[in-house]
This record gives sequence, C-alpha cells and structure tokens, in this order.
Amino acid sequence: MWSITFKLMKRSMRMLVPAGIAIIIGTMFVSSTFLFGNALDHSLRQQVSASFGDAQYAVSNTGSSDAEDGRSTSETVASMNLDRIREIQGVSGVRPDTVSQIEISGGSRNEHSSTAVIGMANSSGVMPVSLASGLWPAHSGEIAVPESMANLLSLHVGDTVKSTAPSGGDEAGQNDSRTMTVVGISKDTAGAYAYYGGAAIVVEQDFAGLAGFGSTTTFENLPISTMFIELAPATAEQQTLTLRKIDAALPHGFQVKERKALEDSMMKSLGGGQVNITTTFILAFGVLAMFVAAIVIANTFQVMIAQRRRTLALLRTIGARKSQLYASVLVEASILGLVCSVVGVGCALLLMTLLGVSGVNLAGAQFSVVLSWPVFVVPILFGMVITILASSGSARAATGVTPLEALQPMEASVKRRHGWLSMMMSLLLMLLGVVAVILPIVLTRRSLTGESAALTADQSTQILGVGILGVMMFFVGVLLCSSQWMPWLLKGVGALLSHIGPATRIASANIQKNPRRVASTGAALLIGVTLVSCLGTGAASAKQTMSNALDARYSVDIQVTGNHLTAADVNKVKKVGGVHAAGLVPTVPATLSVDGQQQGMSVYELSSSDISNLMHASVSAVQDGDILVPKALATGKNGLAQGSKVTLGLNASGSDNGRDGTASTGTAQHGVSREFRVVGANYRGVESDNELYGIVKPGTLDAAGIRAEGNEIWISSDGQQNAGTLVTNIKDALSDVDGVNVGGSIAVRSQWEQIVNVLLMILVALLAVAVVIALIGVANTLSLSVIERLRESATLRAIGLTRGQLRASLAIEALLISGCSVVVGLVLGTIFGWVGSYLVFAQFGAVAYPLDWGMDAAIVAVAVVSALLASVLPAKHAVSTSPVEALAEA
Repeated sequence: MWSITFKLMKRSMRMLVPAGIAIIIGTMFVSSTFLFGNALDHSLRQQVSASFGDAQYAVSNTGSSDAEDGRSTSETVASMNLDRIREIQGVSGVRPDTVSQIEISGGSRNEHSSTAVIGMANSSGVMPVSLASGLWPAHSGEIAVPESMANLLSLHVGDTVKSTAPSGGDEAGQNDSRTMTVVGISKDTAGAYAYYGGAAIVVEQDFAGLAGFGSTTTFENLPISTMFIELAPATAEQQTLTLRKIDAALPHGFQVKERKALEDSMMKSLGGGQVNITTTFILAFGVLAMFVAAIVIANTFQVMIAQRRRTLALLRTIGARKSQLYASVLVEASILGLVCSVVGVGCALLLMTLLGVSGVNLAGAQFSVVLSWPVFVVPILFGMVITILASSGSARAATGVTPLEALQPMEASVKRRHGWLSMMMSLLLMLLGVVAVILPIVLTRRSLTGESAALTADQSTQILGVGILGVMMFFVGVLLCSSQWMPWLLKGVGALLSHIGPATRIASANIQKNPRRVASTGAALLIGVTLVSCLGTGAASAKQTMSNALDARYSVDIQVTGNHLTAADVNKVKKVGGVHAAGLVPTVPATLSVDGQQQGMSVYELSSSDISNLMHASVSAVQDGDILVPKALATGKNGLAQGSKVTLGLNASGSDNGRDGTASTGTAQHGVSREFRVVGANYRGVESDNELYGIVKPGTLDAAGIRAEGNEIWISSDGQQNAGTLVTNIKDALSDVDGVNVGGSIAVRSQWEQIVNVLLMILVALLAVAVVIALIGVANTLSLSVIERLRESATLRAIGLTRGQLRASLAIEALLISGCSVVVGLVLGTIFGWVGSYLVFAQFGAVAYPLDWGMDAAIVAVAVVSALLASVLPAKHAVSTSPVEALAEA
C-alpha cells in the first residue's frame, strides 16, 4: 500500500502545489515568530547584562540578610574582600561595579563633554567596554576616553585632558580636577553606557577622587553591591571548588550567582516577560494563517479523493481494506505536511539570516539567528497536525467508496446535504453573539447617561472583553453557515450577471457545481477581509473621535514654545502651508492665593482681534482689569468665580523676550501683585504648564511693570493640511530656534494618529499572511475546477467557445468568489469596528462612525487584482489543452 500511496501522490503533485505553498507560508510565519522572539530576548539579555563583559559570574546580595539578623547588605570594596578574591586560584579577573560621571575638557577644539567613568579591572575580560585603539590605563594619571567623546573633542592617544569630578566634591566643597593622559580609546560595543555615549576608564586609585567622593576617600572605602568575576578555563570540579572559595571570602548576605540566573532576574524585574507576550500575540496571527491554510488543504484533498473514486473502488475490488485507504490518505497528508513544514522553517531561517546580515534592527533589537527547539518542533508539528486534520474528512470519504462505484460514471464532485446540527449551532452562536454585544453597549450607555454608576477601569475592561467575545461568537456562526448563505449569494449575483455574455453564464453555472468548496474558499478570504476592515474602521473611528474630543478641549490649534521666540519666527510660521494665522503671545507665570494655599496660573496677553484670529472662541472685547478664563474654570472651585475679584502675583524674568518679541536683557524682577475681575469666557482651553490660565488685555503687563517671561506662537490652521505634515513643517521652519516644542490640539492629534497608523500597519501586515493564503486558495479552487472540467471545457471549445471567452469565464468566476467575500467582509468588518469603537471611545465623547472609503477601495482593488492574477495559471492550463486531447483524457 505504501508504493501505491507514493504513486498516487506523485500523480497528483500538481494539485498539491497550492496546498503546499499555503503550508510553507503558515509554518514560515510560525517559525519566524519564534526566531524573532529569540532574537528579541537575546538582545534584551545583552542589554541588561552588558556591564558583565565576559564575566560568567557576579556577586550580589541574597536579599535575606536583612530579614535574618537586621544587618545591612551595603558593603565597601574592602569589606567585600576584593584583594582576597583576586588571589584565589582559578579567578582570572574581578571588577567591582563602580560607575560615576566626569567632565572632560581638552583636545584641539578646547571644548568639554560629560561621560561615565569606571575603574580598570585586573583583567580586560571583565571590562564592559573594549579598546578601539591604544592601551588600557595602567598607572595613575592615565585615562581611556570613549570613542564618541574622542570624535567630539578631536582627542587622540597621547593627548592631555582635564578631568573634573561631578559637583559635591570633598569636605570643603572642592571638586577633584586633574590633568590626565589619553592612553586609549574605548568602544561601548554592548551598549552598557549608551546613555552616556560610552565610558572613560581610569585606574582604581584615581577613580575615588574623580567619582566625587572627596580627597579623603580611597577606592577601598567606596560602597559597592556587585562584583563581576571571570574564571579561568578549568574542569567543572575545579570551577566548583573555586566558587566555594569565593563564597567563603564574601561577607554575610552575599553569594556568587551565575550570569544566566542574574539575567533572568533582571529580565523579570524589567518586564522581560513582555517578550513572551509579544511572541504569543504574533503567534495568534500564525494560528489564524494556518487555519486559513487548512481550508485550502481540505479543498485540495476533497477534489483529489473525488477524482480517485474509480481508482479507490478498483483498489477495494482487489482486496484493499477501508483502514488501508484511510491510512493512505493520512500518510499522503503527513508527507505533504512534513516536507512543506521543513521548507517553511528553512525559509524562516533564511529570512532571519538575511535580516541579521543586513543589520536591520527594531527598536534596538538586533535580528540574529538564535536557535531553540520551538523554532523547529512547533511549526513542523503544527503544520503536520493541521494538514492531517484538514485531510481527515477526505480520508473518511475515501473509506466510503464501494467496489461497485468503479463501474459507475460519476461527477468528480458529490453534493452533500448540509447537516441541520451545524446550521442550528451557527444560528445559536450568532444569537448569543448579538446578545453578548448588545449587553455591553447598553451598560456603557447607561453609565455615560448617568442612569447607573460610572464604570471602573476593571469593569470597562470586562465589558469590552464581553463585547469582543460576542463579536467572535457571531463571526464564527457566520462562518459555520457560510456553505448555506454564500452559494445562495453567489447564485443571485451570478444570475444578475449571466445576461452579459456566454463567459459570465458559464462562470455562474460553474460556481453552482460545487457550492461547498466555493463557500469554504470564500470563507477563507472572508476571514482576512473582515479582520482588516474591522481594524481599518476602528482606526478611522479612533482618529475622528479623538480629533473631535481634542477640538472640544482646545481652543488653539497649535501652540509653539521655545527659547527667545520673536516676531521674525512668526513670519517664518506664516509662510508654512496650512497656516491660516499666527501671532506672538506674551506669557507670564502667576500665583493665585486661595484660602492660604497658592496655585500656579498662566497669564496670556491677547487682543480681541488676536483671539478671533488665533483661537476657536466667541469672546467680546477684553476690558482693562479683566482676566478671561474658560467658563469651565469660572465656577468658584479654584477661587475663580464669575465676576469676583482676585489678586494675582505676577512673576517674570528680564533675561528672556520682551513683549514685542525682541530679545531683552536686564536683571531679574520681583513679583508684582495685581487685582483682576474674573470673566467667564466662551473658549475651551489652551495647553498650559498650569491647570489654571487666563487672558488679559495687551499692555497689562507693561502697566504693572512686568516684562513677559517668554513668548509663545499661537497658530490657527486653515484645515487643508494633514496634521502630521503641518506639525513637521512648522518644526522645520523653526529649526534654528532652541527648545522648540509644538503643542495644541493638532499636535496632539498628530501624535495620536501616528500611534494609530503604526499599530494599524503592524496588525494589517500580520493579517496579510492569512489574506495571501486565502488568495492562494482562490487560485487553487480555480485550478481544481479546471482539472475537473476538462471534458466540459473541451466540449465548449468544440462547439465554438473561444480561448478568450474561456479565460474570461475563469476570471469572472474568481471575481465572483472574491467579490462576494470582500463585500460581506467589508460590511461585517465595518459593523464590528463600530461596535468596538463605541465600547472603547464612548468615555471620551461622541463616537464617530466613519466609513473608511480609502481602505475599503484599497481592499476591493487588491481583491480584484488578486482574483485576476489567480485566474491566470488555471486559464492557461485550460486553454492550452486541445479539445481532442481533453476529451481523450477526461
């Protein structure tokens, strides 16, 4: 039976190719996920343990001494017995974990820069940095500077620099400053001191002074809690003995730990479990892709068994048992799953290798090939199991073939009656899904309207989870009954199009010949399209809802802060496309005293015309002695009651900008108290350093003898420019201004849209794998249909059907399958996206329910193009076979 199985598989190799491609893509995705997780974990481990150097062990406190006898685990270099440990046989290097910051000046540019500084160990193997050139410091007065600092200050080996300790200094408050010779250039390859741009190295006797501990402190008196230890190559027994000697030399509460154990501990404390969460999240999309692949595999084996019915019947007549036929199909599926899964794993390894060689990194994580058993076992096992399960239905069908069928003419496809049990289950799931969706919506609405208590964060999360579960149940119900409604839908659409021409009539008729296979193919595409549409609709709703919420919160589109903003900068901003108006707004900090407590307040000077041009507000003329605050603040809760008199302490520094935007100089001014009448105005809010803010008439600060602390540029958009583009162009226009920060509703909207776009791009990219496999399924269905209809196609050719009409019929067939799936997927995805948007964003304000025509059009375009491409190879096979040859083969 084995030889027969291999011969049958070899004969059907062309039919198995699409199913094999689906398996390869799915297993490649799964294997790549594990490889990515391994690379991410490896990169994080390198980052958290970069200070180890090549040390295999580290000394750290056990965390138990305090509880046992109340003694502190704070130790010094001397109490940790550093010298004694260095003398232990088998120890090749020890470095106390000491680090500080110093300032270095000198070089040909005569500039200065700050960096980290560490002490030189007795072995370069435990140093966390390497040498780019020169030598390690060996004597007092020698220093190795980091590569970045050498480039910045134009330093070379042999140069002299001045090293200064950080502020604090010794008992007299004097910082240690000494002249040192550069003997080496260090390179922080592992990124242990990436924040400082690397680390300088000095000998241990110089470190204490440069670290700012004072002239009376020696290296032996420095506090430490960790030491890194490198052991010389030796047998396991010798290294165990060496570790015991080290433990014996350590003070109470400290012990030697392996590097991996400490890495695990640090990964856990830094949230390293996020690597597993990320891998699991991506794997969910891999499972989805394999589920879609299973549909392609099932269709392939159904047609294969249908075509082999005569062969299987003949095998039964010569003595083959049902169990042998069943095992034959499963063996064929196992071989296909094994070979294609191995190829998929190989493709994943090749992809990760290419990414690693190209130097691509993601948020600092380097792509490198880090092997582990899940990389091979999980995708191969998963691929084989999915293939076997997908073919099990066809294997059972093979056992139902009787010897008598070998003598009966049969169509390749056999219609089956859909079970009532499956139909009832799908309707029940859809009903439960609707209930599970409506309940969270009602609870959320009652909470927002005040009919019930406000929902807590945990309750909101639980309600969202119920809503998601309801959507999933409804969608699964739709998929279960797809073999009922999808053929009916395709039949209706086909009937409408059948009047166009013979190609359309043939395509419509062909679709009805095997409705179950067409339905399963359409369901595979429906899954991907629905999920993509749901994400796109949710993203569009998130953008528009948050945009409306920001517009309701802010009265200023864009607020620019920076050092020494002037009228010339305003002119630069006005030239940016998308800017309707821009103006310079003087601002001062103020202090409001209420019931003996002081609150910070920001005061802005704007005229009535400025308010009209720069703000979304309805405010009458600003009067002398008035301070205009939003009505939401003029409630009396903060001491700002409508019509009341308040006294503000106005403060300003004369070292910043003048009121007219020209740079001014002078000495610091004292605060001035000024009384104002509170007026609740019709404007929403501004982005301020303080929760309280108000607007006064221009000239108020000058009359009070106060010079504005700084100026802001307020900008009104004309609404014609994209938020992200407008913010970027404004920043570019002010690139020569120090400390520029862009805020306001449009700036926040730009940041929000950027986050949503990135998330959407990632999720759609992950879903694209399932969509690609589904489109392969469409091509596979057409190919199988062509193989089944050789005699029919030959007959049509013989009675006058042209090659072009035959190609067109297959293209229309693909378009009908893809088109109906896409339309239904867009409708379901849009509804699901609206439901999710309401549950997530209702608390922020009125939820927008947009139709993302751009994404919908893109999905339709991709589906149409892909359907046409999917029909190319089947059509080529159909028209390349002559009518006479086809009639002879059929």
